Formats: sequence, C-alpha cells, structure tokens
Amino acid sequence: MSGSYDDSVGVEVSSDSFWEVGNYKRTVKRIDDGHRLCSDLMNCIHERARIEKTYSQQLTEWAKRWKQLVEKGPQYGTVEKAWHAVMSEAEKVSELHLDIKSALMNEDFEKIKNWQKEAFHKQMMGGFKETKEAEDGYRKAQKPWAKKLKEVEAAKKAYHVACKEEKLAISREMNSKADPALNPEQLKKLQDKVEKSKQDVLKTKEKYEKSLKDLDHVTPQYMENMEQVFEQCQQFEEKRLRFFREVLLEVQKHLDLSNVVSYTNIYRELEQNIKTADAIEDLRWFRANHGPGMSMNWPQFEEWSADFNRTLSRREKKKASDGVTLTGVNQTGDQASQHTKHSSHLSVPSNTVQSLQSSYNPFEDEDDTGSTVSEKEDNKIKNVSSSEKNQSYPTEWSDEESSNPFSSTDANGETNPFDEDASPAMEVRVRALYDYEGQEHDELSFKAGDELTKTEDEDEQGWCKGRLDNGQVGLYPANYVEAIQ
Repeated sequence: MSGSYDDSVGVEVSSDSFWEVGNYKRTVKRIDDGHRLCSDLMNCIHERARIEKTYSQQLTEWAKRWKQLVEKGPQYGTVEKAWHAVMSEAEKVSELHLDIKSALMNEDFEKIKNWQKEAFHKQMMGGFKETKEAEDGYRKAQKPWAKKLKEVEAAKKAYHVACKEEKLAISREMNSKADPALNPEQLKKLQDKVEKSKQDVLKTKEKYEKSLKDLDHVTPQYMENMEQVFEQCQQFEEKRLRFFREVLLEVQKHLDLSNVVSYTNIYRELEQNIKTADAIEDLRWFRANHGPGMSMNWPQFEEWSADFNRTLSRREKKKASDGVTLTGVNQTGDQASQHTKHSSHLSVPSNTVQSLQSSYNPFEDEDDTGSTVSEKEDNKIKNVSSSEKNQSYPTEWSDEESSNPFSSTDANGETNPFDEDASPAMEVRVRALYDYEGQEHDELSFKAGDELTKTEDEDEQGWCKGRLDNGQVGLYPANYVEAIQ
C-alpha cells in the first residue's frame, strides 16, 4: 500500500467530523475569513465615520441658516437669545460629531488596518502565508493516518468481495446437487470453488483486521498532531477575536457622548439659556420701545411763522446714508431721536412742519386742508425706522408702512405731500442705460433697456422725476437714462 498521499483520492468522507480526512479545511478557511472580517470591520467604521461627518455638516448648515432667519425675523428679547442657544447647541454638537469622525478614522480604522497588515502576510503566488502554514500542518499530521486508512479501506473491500464470492459459490454448489444432469467432475469443481472462497474469506478477514489494528495504532499520534495544529489555528484566531473586542470597545468609547463632559455641559448651558427667557421682561421691553411706553410730543398751540412758509422737497432729503434730515424746519429743545433695536432713524424736528397734508391723519376729514402737522404726527415720523433686521414681514411687524408720509406715494397712489410744488413740465420718453434698484420708497427701480417717462428735469443733486409704464411715480438718477430719439 505504498504511494504518495492524496486526501482527495480513494477516501469517501463518511461524516462531518473534524477527524475525517480533509475536514480540517474549515479551520484553515477561518484564517482567510479573519482577513476578510478585518476589511469588513474597517468598512463598517468608515461608513459610520462618513455618517458622523454628514450629520456634523447638516447640523452646522441647519444652525447657520436658522440663526440668520431668527436674526432677520420678528422675534426679540430674551426668547430670541434662548432660540439662538438652540443653534449654538447644534454647532457645539456638530464639533463633537466631527471629533467622533476623526477618532474613528484616525485611530480605530488605522489600528485595524495596521493589525491586519501585521497579522496576515500575502504570498507572491496568492493566498496568505498563515493559511499555507496551517494547510501544510494539517496535511502533515494527517498523512500517516490517512495512508493507514486507505489500507483499511482496501482490506475491507477485499474481504467483502471474498464474502460475496463465497456466498455465490455455496449457492452454485447447492443448485448443482439438485441437477441430475451434472457429472461428478463438475460437482467436484464447484465444491473446490466453495472451499477456496472460504479460505479467501479467512485470509482477507485476517488482513482486514490487521489493517484496522495498524490504523488504531497510529490514531493516537494522528489525534495529537491534529490537535497541535488546531491549537495553533485557535491561538491565531484568538488574537483576532481579542483584537476585535478591544477595537470595538474603543469604538464604543468614541461614540458614547454621554461620558464626554463637554457634551453634558452643552445641554446644561442650553437649559440655562432657555430658562433665562423672561416673557415679562420681553413684554416690558416691547412696551417701552414699540408701545405706550414710547415718548410723545403731544399737540400744542403754535403761532404761525413766515419762516415755515415753504414746501419741503423730497430730493432735499438725499443726504448721508446713515440717516435722513428734513430741511426747512426749525428744531427747538434738546429732543433726540429714539433708538430702537436694529433700526436706522429719521431725524425730525419737534415743532411744526409746514404744509403737511392732513390726509395722513385717519381721524381727520378728507376735505380738511390744514397746513400744519401736530406734534403727535411729528413724533410718529421721528420714530419711523427701517424694517427690523432688514427683512420684509407682514404689516404688524414692519416699521416702514405704505402710509409713511415720507414715501412718494401713499396706498392710493397719491403724491407725497413733501414733494415740491412744480408746474407740469413737458414729458420726455427715456430709456434706462443701467439697472437701478430703488433705495427708498420714493425711488423707482428698473432694468437696463426699460423705457419710462421723465416728468421733471434734473435737480441740483442729479435726480430726475419720472413715471414707469405701470403708473408708478418716483425719483431716479439722471445719468442712468438717455432720451429716446
């Protein structure tokens, strides 16, 4: 029974036992699986890190967008600060999640990558050195026992064939005795055949039993060698399992924000900021700045003065961009403009303004043509401001209303009572050379190429008055248009 050992020839795997020839391959495959599991764990951590980064970016974008909306919105006071605290929480948590992403990639991911490189060594012909060593170890341990096992299988087969031949010979002999036509010589041959088959059975049985004894003799050494190689594979796998447990614990520490002191402080600070919101304080502030708490120049009797008998021009207001001052009025006393949150103010006198149309006061008759404005209206004009935080909101939130007496037209399209009384001039069609966006209510807005009608010639400051095709009347820079030939 000589010959080279081949675990794939001549032996059938009769069970799923580890001790069967070739069944060690499952433990060898575990080494390759270990390398793949390292790659899988790195991919898992990489995906989580990408999620942490995306979440961090989304929190930052969300906080930035809503901080701008709240700043431009109508909310005020301590509640606004509490609202801002929610966005601050998002920004701080965003930083923590960015730290998680960095820890996962720079520490955990790299640690697995380096361990995988050190634990598994690729061969030039493919596969890993550790896999080949385990494969060779198992084959070496199994080779002597597998050789004896083949001899047992051959002896068993020979014995079973001899038994079959013996049974067949006996059957033929029995049948020949009942056949009268069979001569004694033929019968003798059949009897000899039976005798020979019985001897063969005895010989093959003896050989079969001997091969089993030989196999039993080498089995303890076989088991010892297989156990030794298996323990080596177990130790290699134990290193991987312990390493995975160590890495996963580090991942858990990096993901667990409940143990991060700064994370707890974020929400303690958020709670404190929200609790500092005081509705009574906000209502008191609003009352003082936008309600009955505001100062007022109540109407008083005023003598007529010739110095006031001139009409104010809207174009005379085109002064510094940080405020607007009306000319042609006298200001007495040390009245100062009231300042409110996020507003640019109009500086207006505390005394009479000549020739204000009385239609501004909703409580006066439409046909009333009084030539003075009460101190009540004067004070209301003085506190007119741009829309809080530069955003358009419904009427109740905007300080700039269409009924503002400084606008060029009121809600019904009437002429601003502060415009100069000018006699109708010849209207000229002009074309816009550049885009212009009106900076105030009495200025027109148009695009390059638009046509409009000039109704008044250029003044000292370089402004013309005109009318758009939709009927809107207002001012515009004279050098932004040219006459249509």
